[in-house]
Amino acid sequence: MNSPKEGIKIVNEIALNKEGYKVSKTLILAFLAGAYVAFGGLLAIIISGGSPGLAAHNPGLARFLFGAAFPLGLILVVLVGAELFTGNNAYFIPNILTKRQKAYAMFKNWGLVYIGNFIGAIFIAYVITHLTHLVHSEPYINMVHSIANGKTSHTFLVTFIKGIGANWLVCLALWQGIAAKNTIGKIVAIWLPVMAFVTMGFEHSIANMYFIPLSIFEGADITWSTFIFKNLIPATLGNIVGGALFVGLPYGYLFGKTEG
Repeated sequence: MNSPKEGIKIVNEIALNKEGYKVSKTLILAFLAGAYVAFGGLLAIIISGGSPGLAAHNPGLARFLFGAAFPLGLILVVLVGAELFTGNNAYFIPNILTKRQKAYAMFKNWGLVYIGNFIGAIFIAYVITHLTHLVHSEPYINMVHSIANGKTSHTFLVTFIKGIGANWLVCLALWQGIAAKNTIGKIVAIWLPVMAFVTMGFEHSIANMYFIPLSIFEGADITWSTFIFKNLIPATLGNIVGGALFVGLPYGYLFGKTEG
């Protein structure tokens, strides 16, 4: 496996490559990442939401099944290549610390990728899930609405803190994936932290771009403004802190400064 210092070198090159992408390439890759994360969310709903008896008698196991299915999205992002906002929250930080890249490059990437992720997640929510009636009937519709209602019921602070927890683990998953040198190792390394954050109930802004709009499309009594202000904004800010402050910054400071 790659050591933390070797991993930072790889992270640095990844960030430099991302800065060199054309706007169109960034947006297309971001659309794909939003779609991949949404596919993971849909799989989790089908598996866990289709087990209401298990949820009633063993809720911990039902949450684990939900968490175990969800990492499909991040695994696809890493193995086939795509641009995910939450992962990029950490990637640029080591290079910014060493002044190899400017903050402008990071913020430009974040903005474009966030837009692309949103479009990709909404596409899967409306076209692939809603129009095909995949979750329109019991027991799936109950889980769809339950997820969205839960995610929009917390205070700004609670959702913000849950956002920190989510992206701390997501970015650690990406770091572990970089440490692994073969496909199976990368899959396992990514799966474990992502499974953990989902099972524990943290808030991932890109996943929520799928879960909550899907519930709105399926008739939930949730407005778009409620989605944006009660969940998306605090979750996004928490994700930025979780990725940049708790992963990119410490590992960039500890392992990314100088050779030797």
